[in-house]
Order: sequence, then C-alpha cells, then structure tokens
Amino acid sequence: MYVCICNGLTDARIRSAIAEGARRPKEVYAACNCNAQCGCCTGTMLSILRDQPAEQSALGGN
Repeated sequence: MYVCICNGLTDARIRSAIAEGARRPKEVYAACNCNAQCGCCTGTMLSILRDQPAEQSALGGN
C-alpha cells in the first residue's frame, strides 16, 4: 500500500527502513533517499513506526 504518494513510498519500503534502523519519519525519508513533501503521510508513518517494534518482538526479534 502506498503511504507517501509524493515520494512513492509503500508500507513495505517504510518497514524495511525501520528494520534497517530508522526510528523517526526523518530517518525513514533519509533511508529512502527522499524528503518530506506535503506531510500527509506522517501520521501513518508514525503508526507504522510505533507498530514495527511490537511486530519484531512478536517474531522473536529485538
């Protein structure tokens, strides 16, 4: 699913950036070699950021 239309970022790409160490939207954008444009995706991105560590713990990750 596309989360950021301006930069063409999908939820899978965002989750990948988080798995690589991104912990804030700014870090996700940097990992994806782009910048925030309109900011409409920030709320969804923050939700993914909050959920991702829980998903990793549930899967046995740290």
